[in-house]
Amino acid sequence: MTAKRNFFVIINPVSGNGHGKKVWLAIQSKLNLYFNIEFSFTTHPNHEIEITHTAIKKGHKQFIIIGGDGTINNFINGVFSQDNSNYKSIIFGVIPVGTGNDWVKTHGISKNINKALQTILNGTINTQDVGCIKYLDQNISSKYFLNLAGIGFDGLVVNIVNNNRAFGQFTYILGALKGLYKYRFFETKITTNSEVINIKCCFMIQIGICKYTGSGMQLTHKANPKDGLFDITIANHFYKWDIIKNIFKLFNGKIVFHDKVKTFKANNLLIENSATNTYFQADGEQIAPGKITISIINNGIQFYC
Repeated sequence: MTAKRNFFVIINPVSGNGHGKKVWLAIQSKLNLYFNIEFSFTTHPNHEIEITHTAIKKGHKQFIIIGGDGTINNFINGVFSQDNSNYKSIIFGVIPVGTGNDWVKTHGISKNINKALQTILNGTINTQDVGCIKYLDQNISSKYFLNLAGIGFDGLVVNIVNNNRAFGQFTYILGALKGLYKYRFFETKITTNSEVINIKCCFMIQIGICKYTGSGMQLTHKANPKDGLFDITIANHFYKWDIIKNIFKLFNGKIVFHDKVKTFKANNLLIENSATNTYFQADGEQIAPGKITISIINNGIQFYC
């Protein structure tokens, strides 16, 4: 008989408007049947980072995340901020129960809990890139992301959504509509390995490893999570009426063909904003704006897929 694999399970009980706890209660007996498990519930913001640090120090290398994109993001930050962490030895699986569940869409991981569990049982391991954000003008620790980082309008939407998730997947659409009334352009400069881009009236910048954001929008639809490159989308002089007219193109990926949208690939960016009140998000989590570099860790994490 094959020996049971050891897993540490991180459960966000409030993920998906409290769905995380219900999923755990429904699946706990199956996890105990198939694996040797330890587990911990998150009890406060960013608790996943602390839990991951502790679990890795105890020798855990395989994890199951029961939560959404934010829970996964905090786990990734726990892995990469761990002292002397051998991140290449870490493998994780996901039982998705969040509001957006955008990361799992790229990899075809089912939102059905039994199918998602079967994916982990099958034991097929994949890898993908990880983004690293470093602050040059503030004493802030590096941030890591697995899916997509955004500056500008989508950062504002994330700020709105994170303060009210009562409407499930529709929360992102309602957040976008509310954001249209509050949003202001910002000025920024982007430096890559090959060019300098000055933007006077920036609407938003998307730095994608994967394809989906905001509960299914495709703003970086050429993203390849294993190619060592960010897929970058910049919308400049994009007014409220432009968004309203092109709302469906946000979801089918055709927005990138708009004449006010620029796309390109890069593995390293320097972003300098003139405003300190610009909204910035990574994997749907609000983070501080500033003068930053964004670099890529090629095939930096393993996961069950």
